[in-house]
Amino acid sequence: MTSKITYNGELRTTCEHIRSGNTFMTDAPLDNNGLGQAFSPTDTVATGFGSCMITVMGIKAKSLHIDLTDATVEITKHMASGPRRIAKIEAKLNLPADVSDKHRKILENTANTCSVHYSLHPDIEKVITFSWER
Repeated sequence: MTSKITYNGELRTTCEHIRSGNTFMTDAPLDNNGLGQAFSPTDTVATGFGSCMITVMGIKAKSLHIDLTDATVEITKHMASGPRRIAKIEAKLNLPADVSDKHRKILENTANTCSVHYSLHPDIEKVITFSWER
């Protein structure tokens, strides 16, 4: 088992990672009857996309002897209706400037081929921007 989700009532859940015991809460968003006081389930999907990209870049960067510490990913999720779904995810990766063009291409390709990217429905538009200025 990977995780256990407990419904707390009031459109909130507690999600537990079984191996570590770490938890986080979700809350329905304001535009879907919730209070918006925590990540919504679709927020976690979009955030997982950004986390996956920077994680696999970190794995590849380590093998290239590049330090990505303090790099960030800014995620913007856009919803659609009929049916309600994630329509678009924008990801802006803010990365260190002192990386060669060759290594930038390798790292960008790594991000663009992360497992969550391939797991998301192909109808979800993905807009990925790499900013090598940090």
